[in-house]
Amino acid sequence: MAIGQFRDLQESSMWESAVMAKTSVLDDYEETGRRFTADGVGSFVLDQGSGDPVVCMHGVPASAYLYRKVVPKLAAHGLRGIAFDLPGLGLAERPVGFDYTWSGLGRWSVAAIDALGLERFHLVVHDIGGPVGFEVAAAMPERVASLTVLNTVVDAEDFRRPWSMEPFAHRYVGRAYLSMLNKPIFRTLMRMQGVADMKAVPARELDAYVDLLKRGDNGAAFLQIMRGFERTAQKQKLYRGVVAGDRYPVQVVWGERDPALTLDEHGQIVLRAAGLSSSVNLPGKHFLQEDQAGPLAAQIAAFANGSSITS
Repeated sequence: MAIGQFRDLQESSMWESAVMAKTSVLDDYEETGRRFTADGVGSFVLDQGSGDPVVCMHGVPASAYLYRKVVPKLAAHGLRGIAFDLPGLGLAERPVGFDYTWSGLGRWSVAAIDALGLERFHLVVHDIGGPVGFEVAAAMPERVASLTVLNTVVDAEDFRRPWSMEPFAHRYVGRAYLSMLNKPIFRTLMRMQGVADMKAVPARELDAYVDLLKRGDNGAAFLQIMRGFERTAQKQKLYRGVVAGDRYPVQVVWGERDPALTLDEHGQIVLRAAGLSSSVNLPGKHFLQEDQAGPLAAQIAAFANGSSITS
């Protein structure tokens, strides 16, 4: 979709308030989690259940909100489901001068895991939560009990952003593009690339993504994250080593209808890096957490229980 098409969609809808007010969706959502602080940065975490911890890493333009359906289902499977907001996104603080690269977000995530008191944990990564989570696994491999890889990027050097995300990476174009990203446009993008079964997600729940993305700073930190991709040979080598999983079991679960990070291209790259012959494919698009939460949680739980953490 070209920028002109975005403008047409925007002009055909009512202009939204520049100040994002809380919706009852977000009021209810906030009650399901709690605030915490790691390395001086405040954030928000969903933390439910009492079994082995499963840390679920989100990407962009998302937050822990993406796992709001998955976390309680993990708890129902006897696990402790955990998803926290990365700085600059969701309900986390957005400090000026923070290192919003994959390395910086990874270092903060290590601090968050320590702040949450997690000794060993299962790790689930998605989108750029892949590279960020790979930074975590590289920093503390002895504490990772298993790794579940969802629709993400391993070959950092060769990665090219999907068309829907590329404009955000350019300083001036990104600001204009983000200013045009209203709720009707976001719903259209989710229909095209994010969610296979739109009936599974009420419009107001999709709208909350936009509120969370722009809250407080109109998305300025998000734009820094988009410009902070470390697409280097060094990172590619690091991430391939993490996914190879010599120290923990690895599984690949993919939304098989993802048009942005496709199973045939990106999924195969991950499988080759992990030395696996096949992935578990679910009938979702990029955000399979939205309409495939049940099957996804069941697959994560089955894998985690097969790699149970023993004290």
